[in-house]
Amino acid sequence: MARPDPLHTICADVGGTNTRVAFADGPIVRQETIRRFRNADHSGIEDVLRRFLAESASTRPPEAACVAIAGPVRDGLGQLTNLNWSIDREALSGATGATTAAILNDLQAQGHSLAHLDESACETVIPAPAPAAHAACLVVGVGTGFNIAPVFHQEDMTLVPPAEAGHASLPVRDARDLRLSETLARAHGFPAVEEALSGRGVEHLYAFACAEADQTKSKTAAEIMASCKAGDDPEARESVKHFVTLLGTVCGNLALNQLPFGGVFLVGGVTRAMQPYFAEFGFAEAFRDKGRFSGFMENFGVHVVTDDYAALTGCAAHMQELLKARATL
Repeated sequence: MARPDPLHTICADVGGTNTRVAFADGPIVRQETIRRFRNADHSGIEDVLRRFLAESASTRPPEAACVAIAGPVRDGLGQLTNLNWSIDREALSGATGATTAAILNDLQAQGHSLAHLDESACETVIPAPAPAAHAACLVVGVGTGFNIAPVFHQEDMTLVPPAEAGHASLPVRDARDLRLSETLARAHGFPAVEEALSGRGVEHLYAFACAEADQTKSKTAAEIMASCKAGDDPEARESVKHFVTLLGTVCGNLALNQLPFGGVFLVGGVTRAMQPYFAEFGFAEAFRDKGRFSGFMENFGVHVVTDDYAALTGCAAHMQELLKARATL
């Protein structure tokens, strides 16, 4: 008997703290099926998926399974960066009963989602000319960590190569950036982008701002953001400003590396927390500050993705594309 269309997929977005799971039909995530699980309550990704299936009211078993993880993926094996969990395609199939399985880096999944997001799911930070069809895009994720995913749209397929850009070194523009780089290197062995542009990076920049001001204060990232909003701590505002300008500089560098004429798409909880300060603290100016290429930077639009479930959509869209490609072979 022929398989009913569209493809019925179980999708999961696995972060360092929580995992979100849902069913999708074709590239469309069924919103009513989305569930969130605390990773601390489970022994691994397979355990989460088995619980989701056991508690689901669905009588149709998944034909495909796709998991997006916050960590590197190679040759069908994924390892979370900030949690001692791993999974491969065989284990994913075994846990779900799906005959087709795939594992993506979470930023790859975000990249696969772009063509399927509603217009209301993106807010424009820097406008740009309308892109040509199939123009390349770039996803930049700022949350527990930092990473990117270039996105190349072809006629029937979307290519999203993996990356680990958060572990490259921070750019140095001036003496203060050099002092920050040296401070991070002493504390962490290497001045990685992720040590400044991430959740813990907010705290590192605050500690740096306090040291620069001969202060000995300590705050969590949430407290720093609250103090910045309240205006009751000058070092909190300085650290948020430093974060925004560093993010603009790094994103501008990445745009020159990848030439994403289809747009730069910022994702992640820290991105959304910082967005209200982009205009005030000069994100666009830092993004475009590239010397004689500053004018060229106007070709790249920058947008913030506000859909918290975009990675699930990307998983579903990727599996549907795989099915279509295999059907033509």
